[in-house]
Amino acid sequence: MKLANSDLRRLQRRRTAVVFVLIAFFSVCLVSRLAYLQIIRHSEYSEMAVAQRMRPRVIDPQRGSIYDRNYKTLAMSIGADAVYAIPARVGDPQQTAQLLAPCLSLPAEEIAAKLQNAASGSVWLARKLTPEQAEAVRSLRLPGIYLVERPQRYYPNGTLAAHVLGITGIDNQGLEGLEYYYDEYLRGIPGRLAAESDAAARLIPGGDATYQPPVDGYDLVLTLDSVIQHVAETQIRQAVESTRSEQGVVLVMDPSTGEILACAVYPTFDPNNYAAYSVARRRNIAITDQYEPGSTFKFVTAAAALELGVASESRTFYSGSYWQVDGGTIRNWDGRGAGNITFRQALERSDNIVFAQVAVEMGPERFYPVIRAFGFGSRLGVDFPGEGRGTVVAPGEVRYGEKIRWANIGFGQGVAVTPLQLITAISAVANDGVVMRPRFVKEIRDSQGRLIEAFEPEPLGRAIGEAAAKRLQNLLRSVVANGSGSQAEVPGYYSAGKTGTAEVPERGGYGDERISSFVGYAPADNPVLAALVILYKPQTETRYGSVLAAPVFREVMEQSLSYLGVERRDAR
Repeated sequence: MKLANSDLRRLQRRRTAVVFVLIAFFSVCLVSRLAYLQIIRHSEYSEMAVAQRMRPRVIDPQRGSIYDRNYKTLAMSIGADAVYAIPARVGDPQQTAQLLAPCLSLPAEEIAAKLQNAASGSVWLARKLTPEQAEAVRSLRLPGIYLVERPQRYYPNGTLAAHVLGITGIDNQGLEGLEYYYDEYLRGIPGRLAAESDAAARLIPGGDATYQPPVDGYDLVLTLDSVIQHVAETQIRQAVESTRSEQGVVLVMDPSTGEILACAVYPTFDPNNYAAYSVARRRNIAITDQYEPGSTFKFVTAAAALELGVASESRTFYSGSYWQVDGGTIRNWDGRGAGNITFRQALERSDNIVFAQVAVEMGPERFYPVIRAFGFGSRLGVDFPGEGRGTVVAPGEVRYGEKIRWANIGFGQGVAVTPLQLITAISAVANDGVVMRPRFVKEIRDSQGRLIEAFEPEPLGRAIGEAAAKRLQNLLRSVVANGSGSQAEVPGYYSAGKTGTAEVPERGGYGDERISSFVGYAPADNPVLAALVILYKPQTETRYGSVLAAPVFREVMEQSLSYLGVERRDAR
């Protein structure tokens, strides 16, 4: 059945109207969508478009320098080439990787994986290149491979003060030592350069660019004196090598301020090539590690006895061939008794039995607070990472055999200290009983030399009264003048101090290894420097601290005091 012409026209008009409505509907939707994108979300998409075109680049700041107390440079930043790639511009990633691998001493597969990362605008391939490596890469003239200069940490004196300075990582960040502890001051604030680029990372002519300059890091001025540090390192190296010791430590401190003038650990390492050394080799054991001090701890026992009135210089004690207490037996280091001797003579000859008797007479309740007042058993708050606490048992903590434990503590066994704690304690004696906080950093300055922060000497408290400290100073001078510390005497400077030969604990007892040490200060009547010398496990026939460590103390003191211009006096 055929439609009439009028019906056909109506059907056509209806179809046309439907098509028009559909077109109008989709047009309205499209316009609405465009309006939504172009008007309502205009700012958002504009920012996204700019972000896609802008290629940000971090501008590294100059890491702050580190100086000794006399402004001799110990650590600095210098320019070093780094190589990066823009994957979109690299023609053949595999071939490029093969050519770069020998220049960078990296596996070709590792380089190829980075070059094939098309999603990345740029990627670092290697940093801190040697001049030879940089020249080799430059000579290849590879598309998409670029060199740029970045700051690199450099230690101009090699191993000098390496255990104090520490190390920095590949991104110039502090990893160990003062580089780590003061990283937020040293590292500075990175800058930023952003410029419009196309998808192939090519700059768009006339495109926008923004630049935020970096802020260089602050400089550190240390308490260390590089000359005294060099003296300490030289002497401990010679001592460790000649005695075939496992390790050695020398610490030098200004007893009136707590400033550390030298901190030498041997064997040492070169921070310019730290990856060639083990983590243990880089550990600053003078700050972090504890050990049983042996007879050097007797000056602490003497300090407590004088402060508490338990002993005087002239009080007489009996030292037999052995002394039994609380089921244990205590003997002298030489296996002999001295008979009736004064407290002064007991300190001069480092008599174990007398100091055990004194410790038992004081009792833990009175002895313990004096030990803690010197700073043992807790951190001193030195500005260095990983400071050790040491170990001091509190009264009542030993359930069985407490009396014999405290008798042993009286002559330096059964207590553990860090080298830093021991030199801080002897410095307190030299400082008339006042304990000073040890410090490595004296000042913080900006890159223009302006002072940002200065650290003043900080007393931590009084360990003993001034009168007791003066009496102990007299006794420690007598140890050098008349007793076991004779080889620590410095002509014209009159040293004071205490020797130590400690047994090394192992498997719940003590083995055959020894730790030889001497701690003291000079001049005895007006202390300028305090020093501690430790030789760990010397392999010599004679291992006494009086024989091995005291001469090292003498050499360090004599050279350091002479360098500082301290006047010598005639022998008396």
